[in-house]
Amino acid sequence: MNNKYTPEEQAFRSEVRQFLKDKLPQDIQRKTLLGMHLEKEDCVRWQKILHEQGWAAVNWPEEHGGTGWTATQKNIFETECALAGAPEVVPFGMKMVAPVIFTFGSKEQQQRFLPDILASNVWWCQGYSEPNAGSDLASLKTTAHRDGDHYVVNGTKTWTTLAQHADWIFCLVRTGGPQEKNQTAISFLLIDMQTPGISLSPILTLDGYREVNEVHFDNVRVPVENRIGEEGKGWTYAKVLLTHERTNIARVAQSRCQLQRARELASETPDGSATLLDNPIFAHKFAEIEIELLALEYTELRTLDAIRTGQAPGPESSILKIKGTELAQAIDELHAEIAAYGGLPYAPWQLEDDFDGARVGTDSAINSWLRYFNNRKSSIYGGSNEIQKNIICKAVLGL
Repeated sequence: MNNKYTPEEQAFRSEVRQFLKDKLPQDIQRKTLLGMHLEKEDCVRWQKILHEQGWAAVNWPEEHGGTGWTATQKNIFETECALAGAPEVVPFGMKMVAPVIFTFGSKEQQQRFLPDILASNVWWCQGYSEPNAGSDLASLKTTAHRDGDHYVVNGTKTWTTLAQHADWIFCLVRTGGPQEKNQTAISFLLIDMQTPGISLSPILTLDGYREVNEVHFDNVRVPVENRIGEEGKGWTYAKVLLTHERTNIARVAQSRCQLQRARELASETPDGSATLLDNPIFAHKFAEIEIELLALEYTELRTLDAIRTGQAPGPESSILKIKGTELAQAIDELHAEIAAYGGLPYAPWQLEDDFDGARVGTDSAINSWLRYFNNRKSSIYGGSNEIQKNIICKAVLGL
């Protein structure tokens, strides 16, 4: 796509590259490029650098601190960040709850929460899924009973990403009675994680890290003023948030970066013999993924342009989510095929104390396998791909 950039877009790309060269901390860049797990401090430090530049809230309206960029500028920025080894912005505050707050929240809520989200002063997590309510999210059981100026919340949320670091959690809770339909009895609450009655249980993922948690609510008192919009309208707000989440899950720029890295690795050979890319079966697989990723990129550009004009993503977010996760997993499989046996001798918990720069090739092989294991879940979270196909059938095909 580079040969289609206007002179202004070429200048913008140069500006982004120079910013990344000057401002991206080398220790954070190294961790990202090697696939190492970032600490909370790493993510916050980078997001504050973006905020200082005025580039933290790419998809926010300008009146709330957004960039006002075109879809192409957003694409350029995301691509250059991925290629440079900049970490992705943690989405729960900036890309998920913020759009709900500036779209449906009161002026008081916008003034209270948005500045701290923009400056990365507050870390958010998402309270949607429950032990018996995942793809069928409308059947959630966490209750919030009104008691004067507070709701009393009881229940459990699960698969809560990075809740161990969170200051606040946005939750779907059941405020209606059993006689009401599932969707009409749900409200959207913002809850301080330091409130008495909240506890966490860690869950280790397949790659051996604590990425997700269960969050337990035992008579947690939440001020009514922390409810977004009307009582019983939470499902409406949640659907808007989910379209933003599913659009983000596509991660086209990151997939482009990983595919480019796969090309480099597959072109290497220690003794001048044939490379993996000389293998017609592997080359065909690689080319097929490359073509599909390019098609997905154009779909993402159209969606980003709609967001710039103030619209929420539509059912195309489900298309992005399905194809984005399928392609990301296919690229993981390419990396795993390239890495082959190189990742077998090491356990995940042995890695982070052993990165001394002397085994970059081996480290890349190890992290190819770790990324493969971790990313198996991407076709499930944000609404499983099977559910997304149902949405497409109803909202796009009218079936």
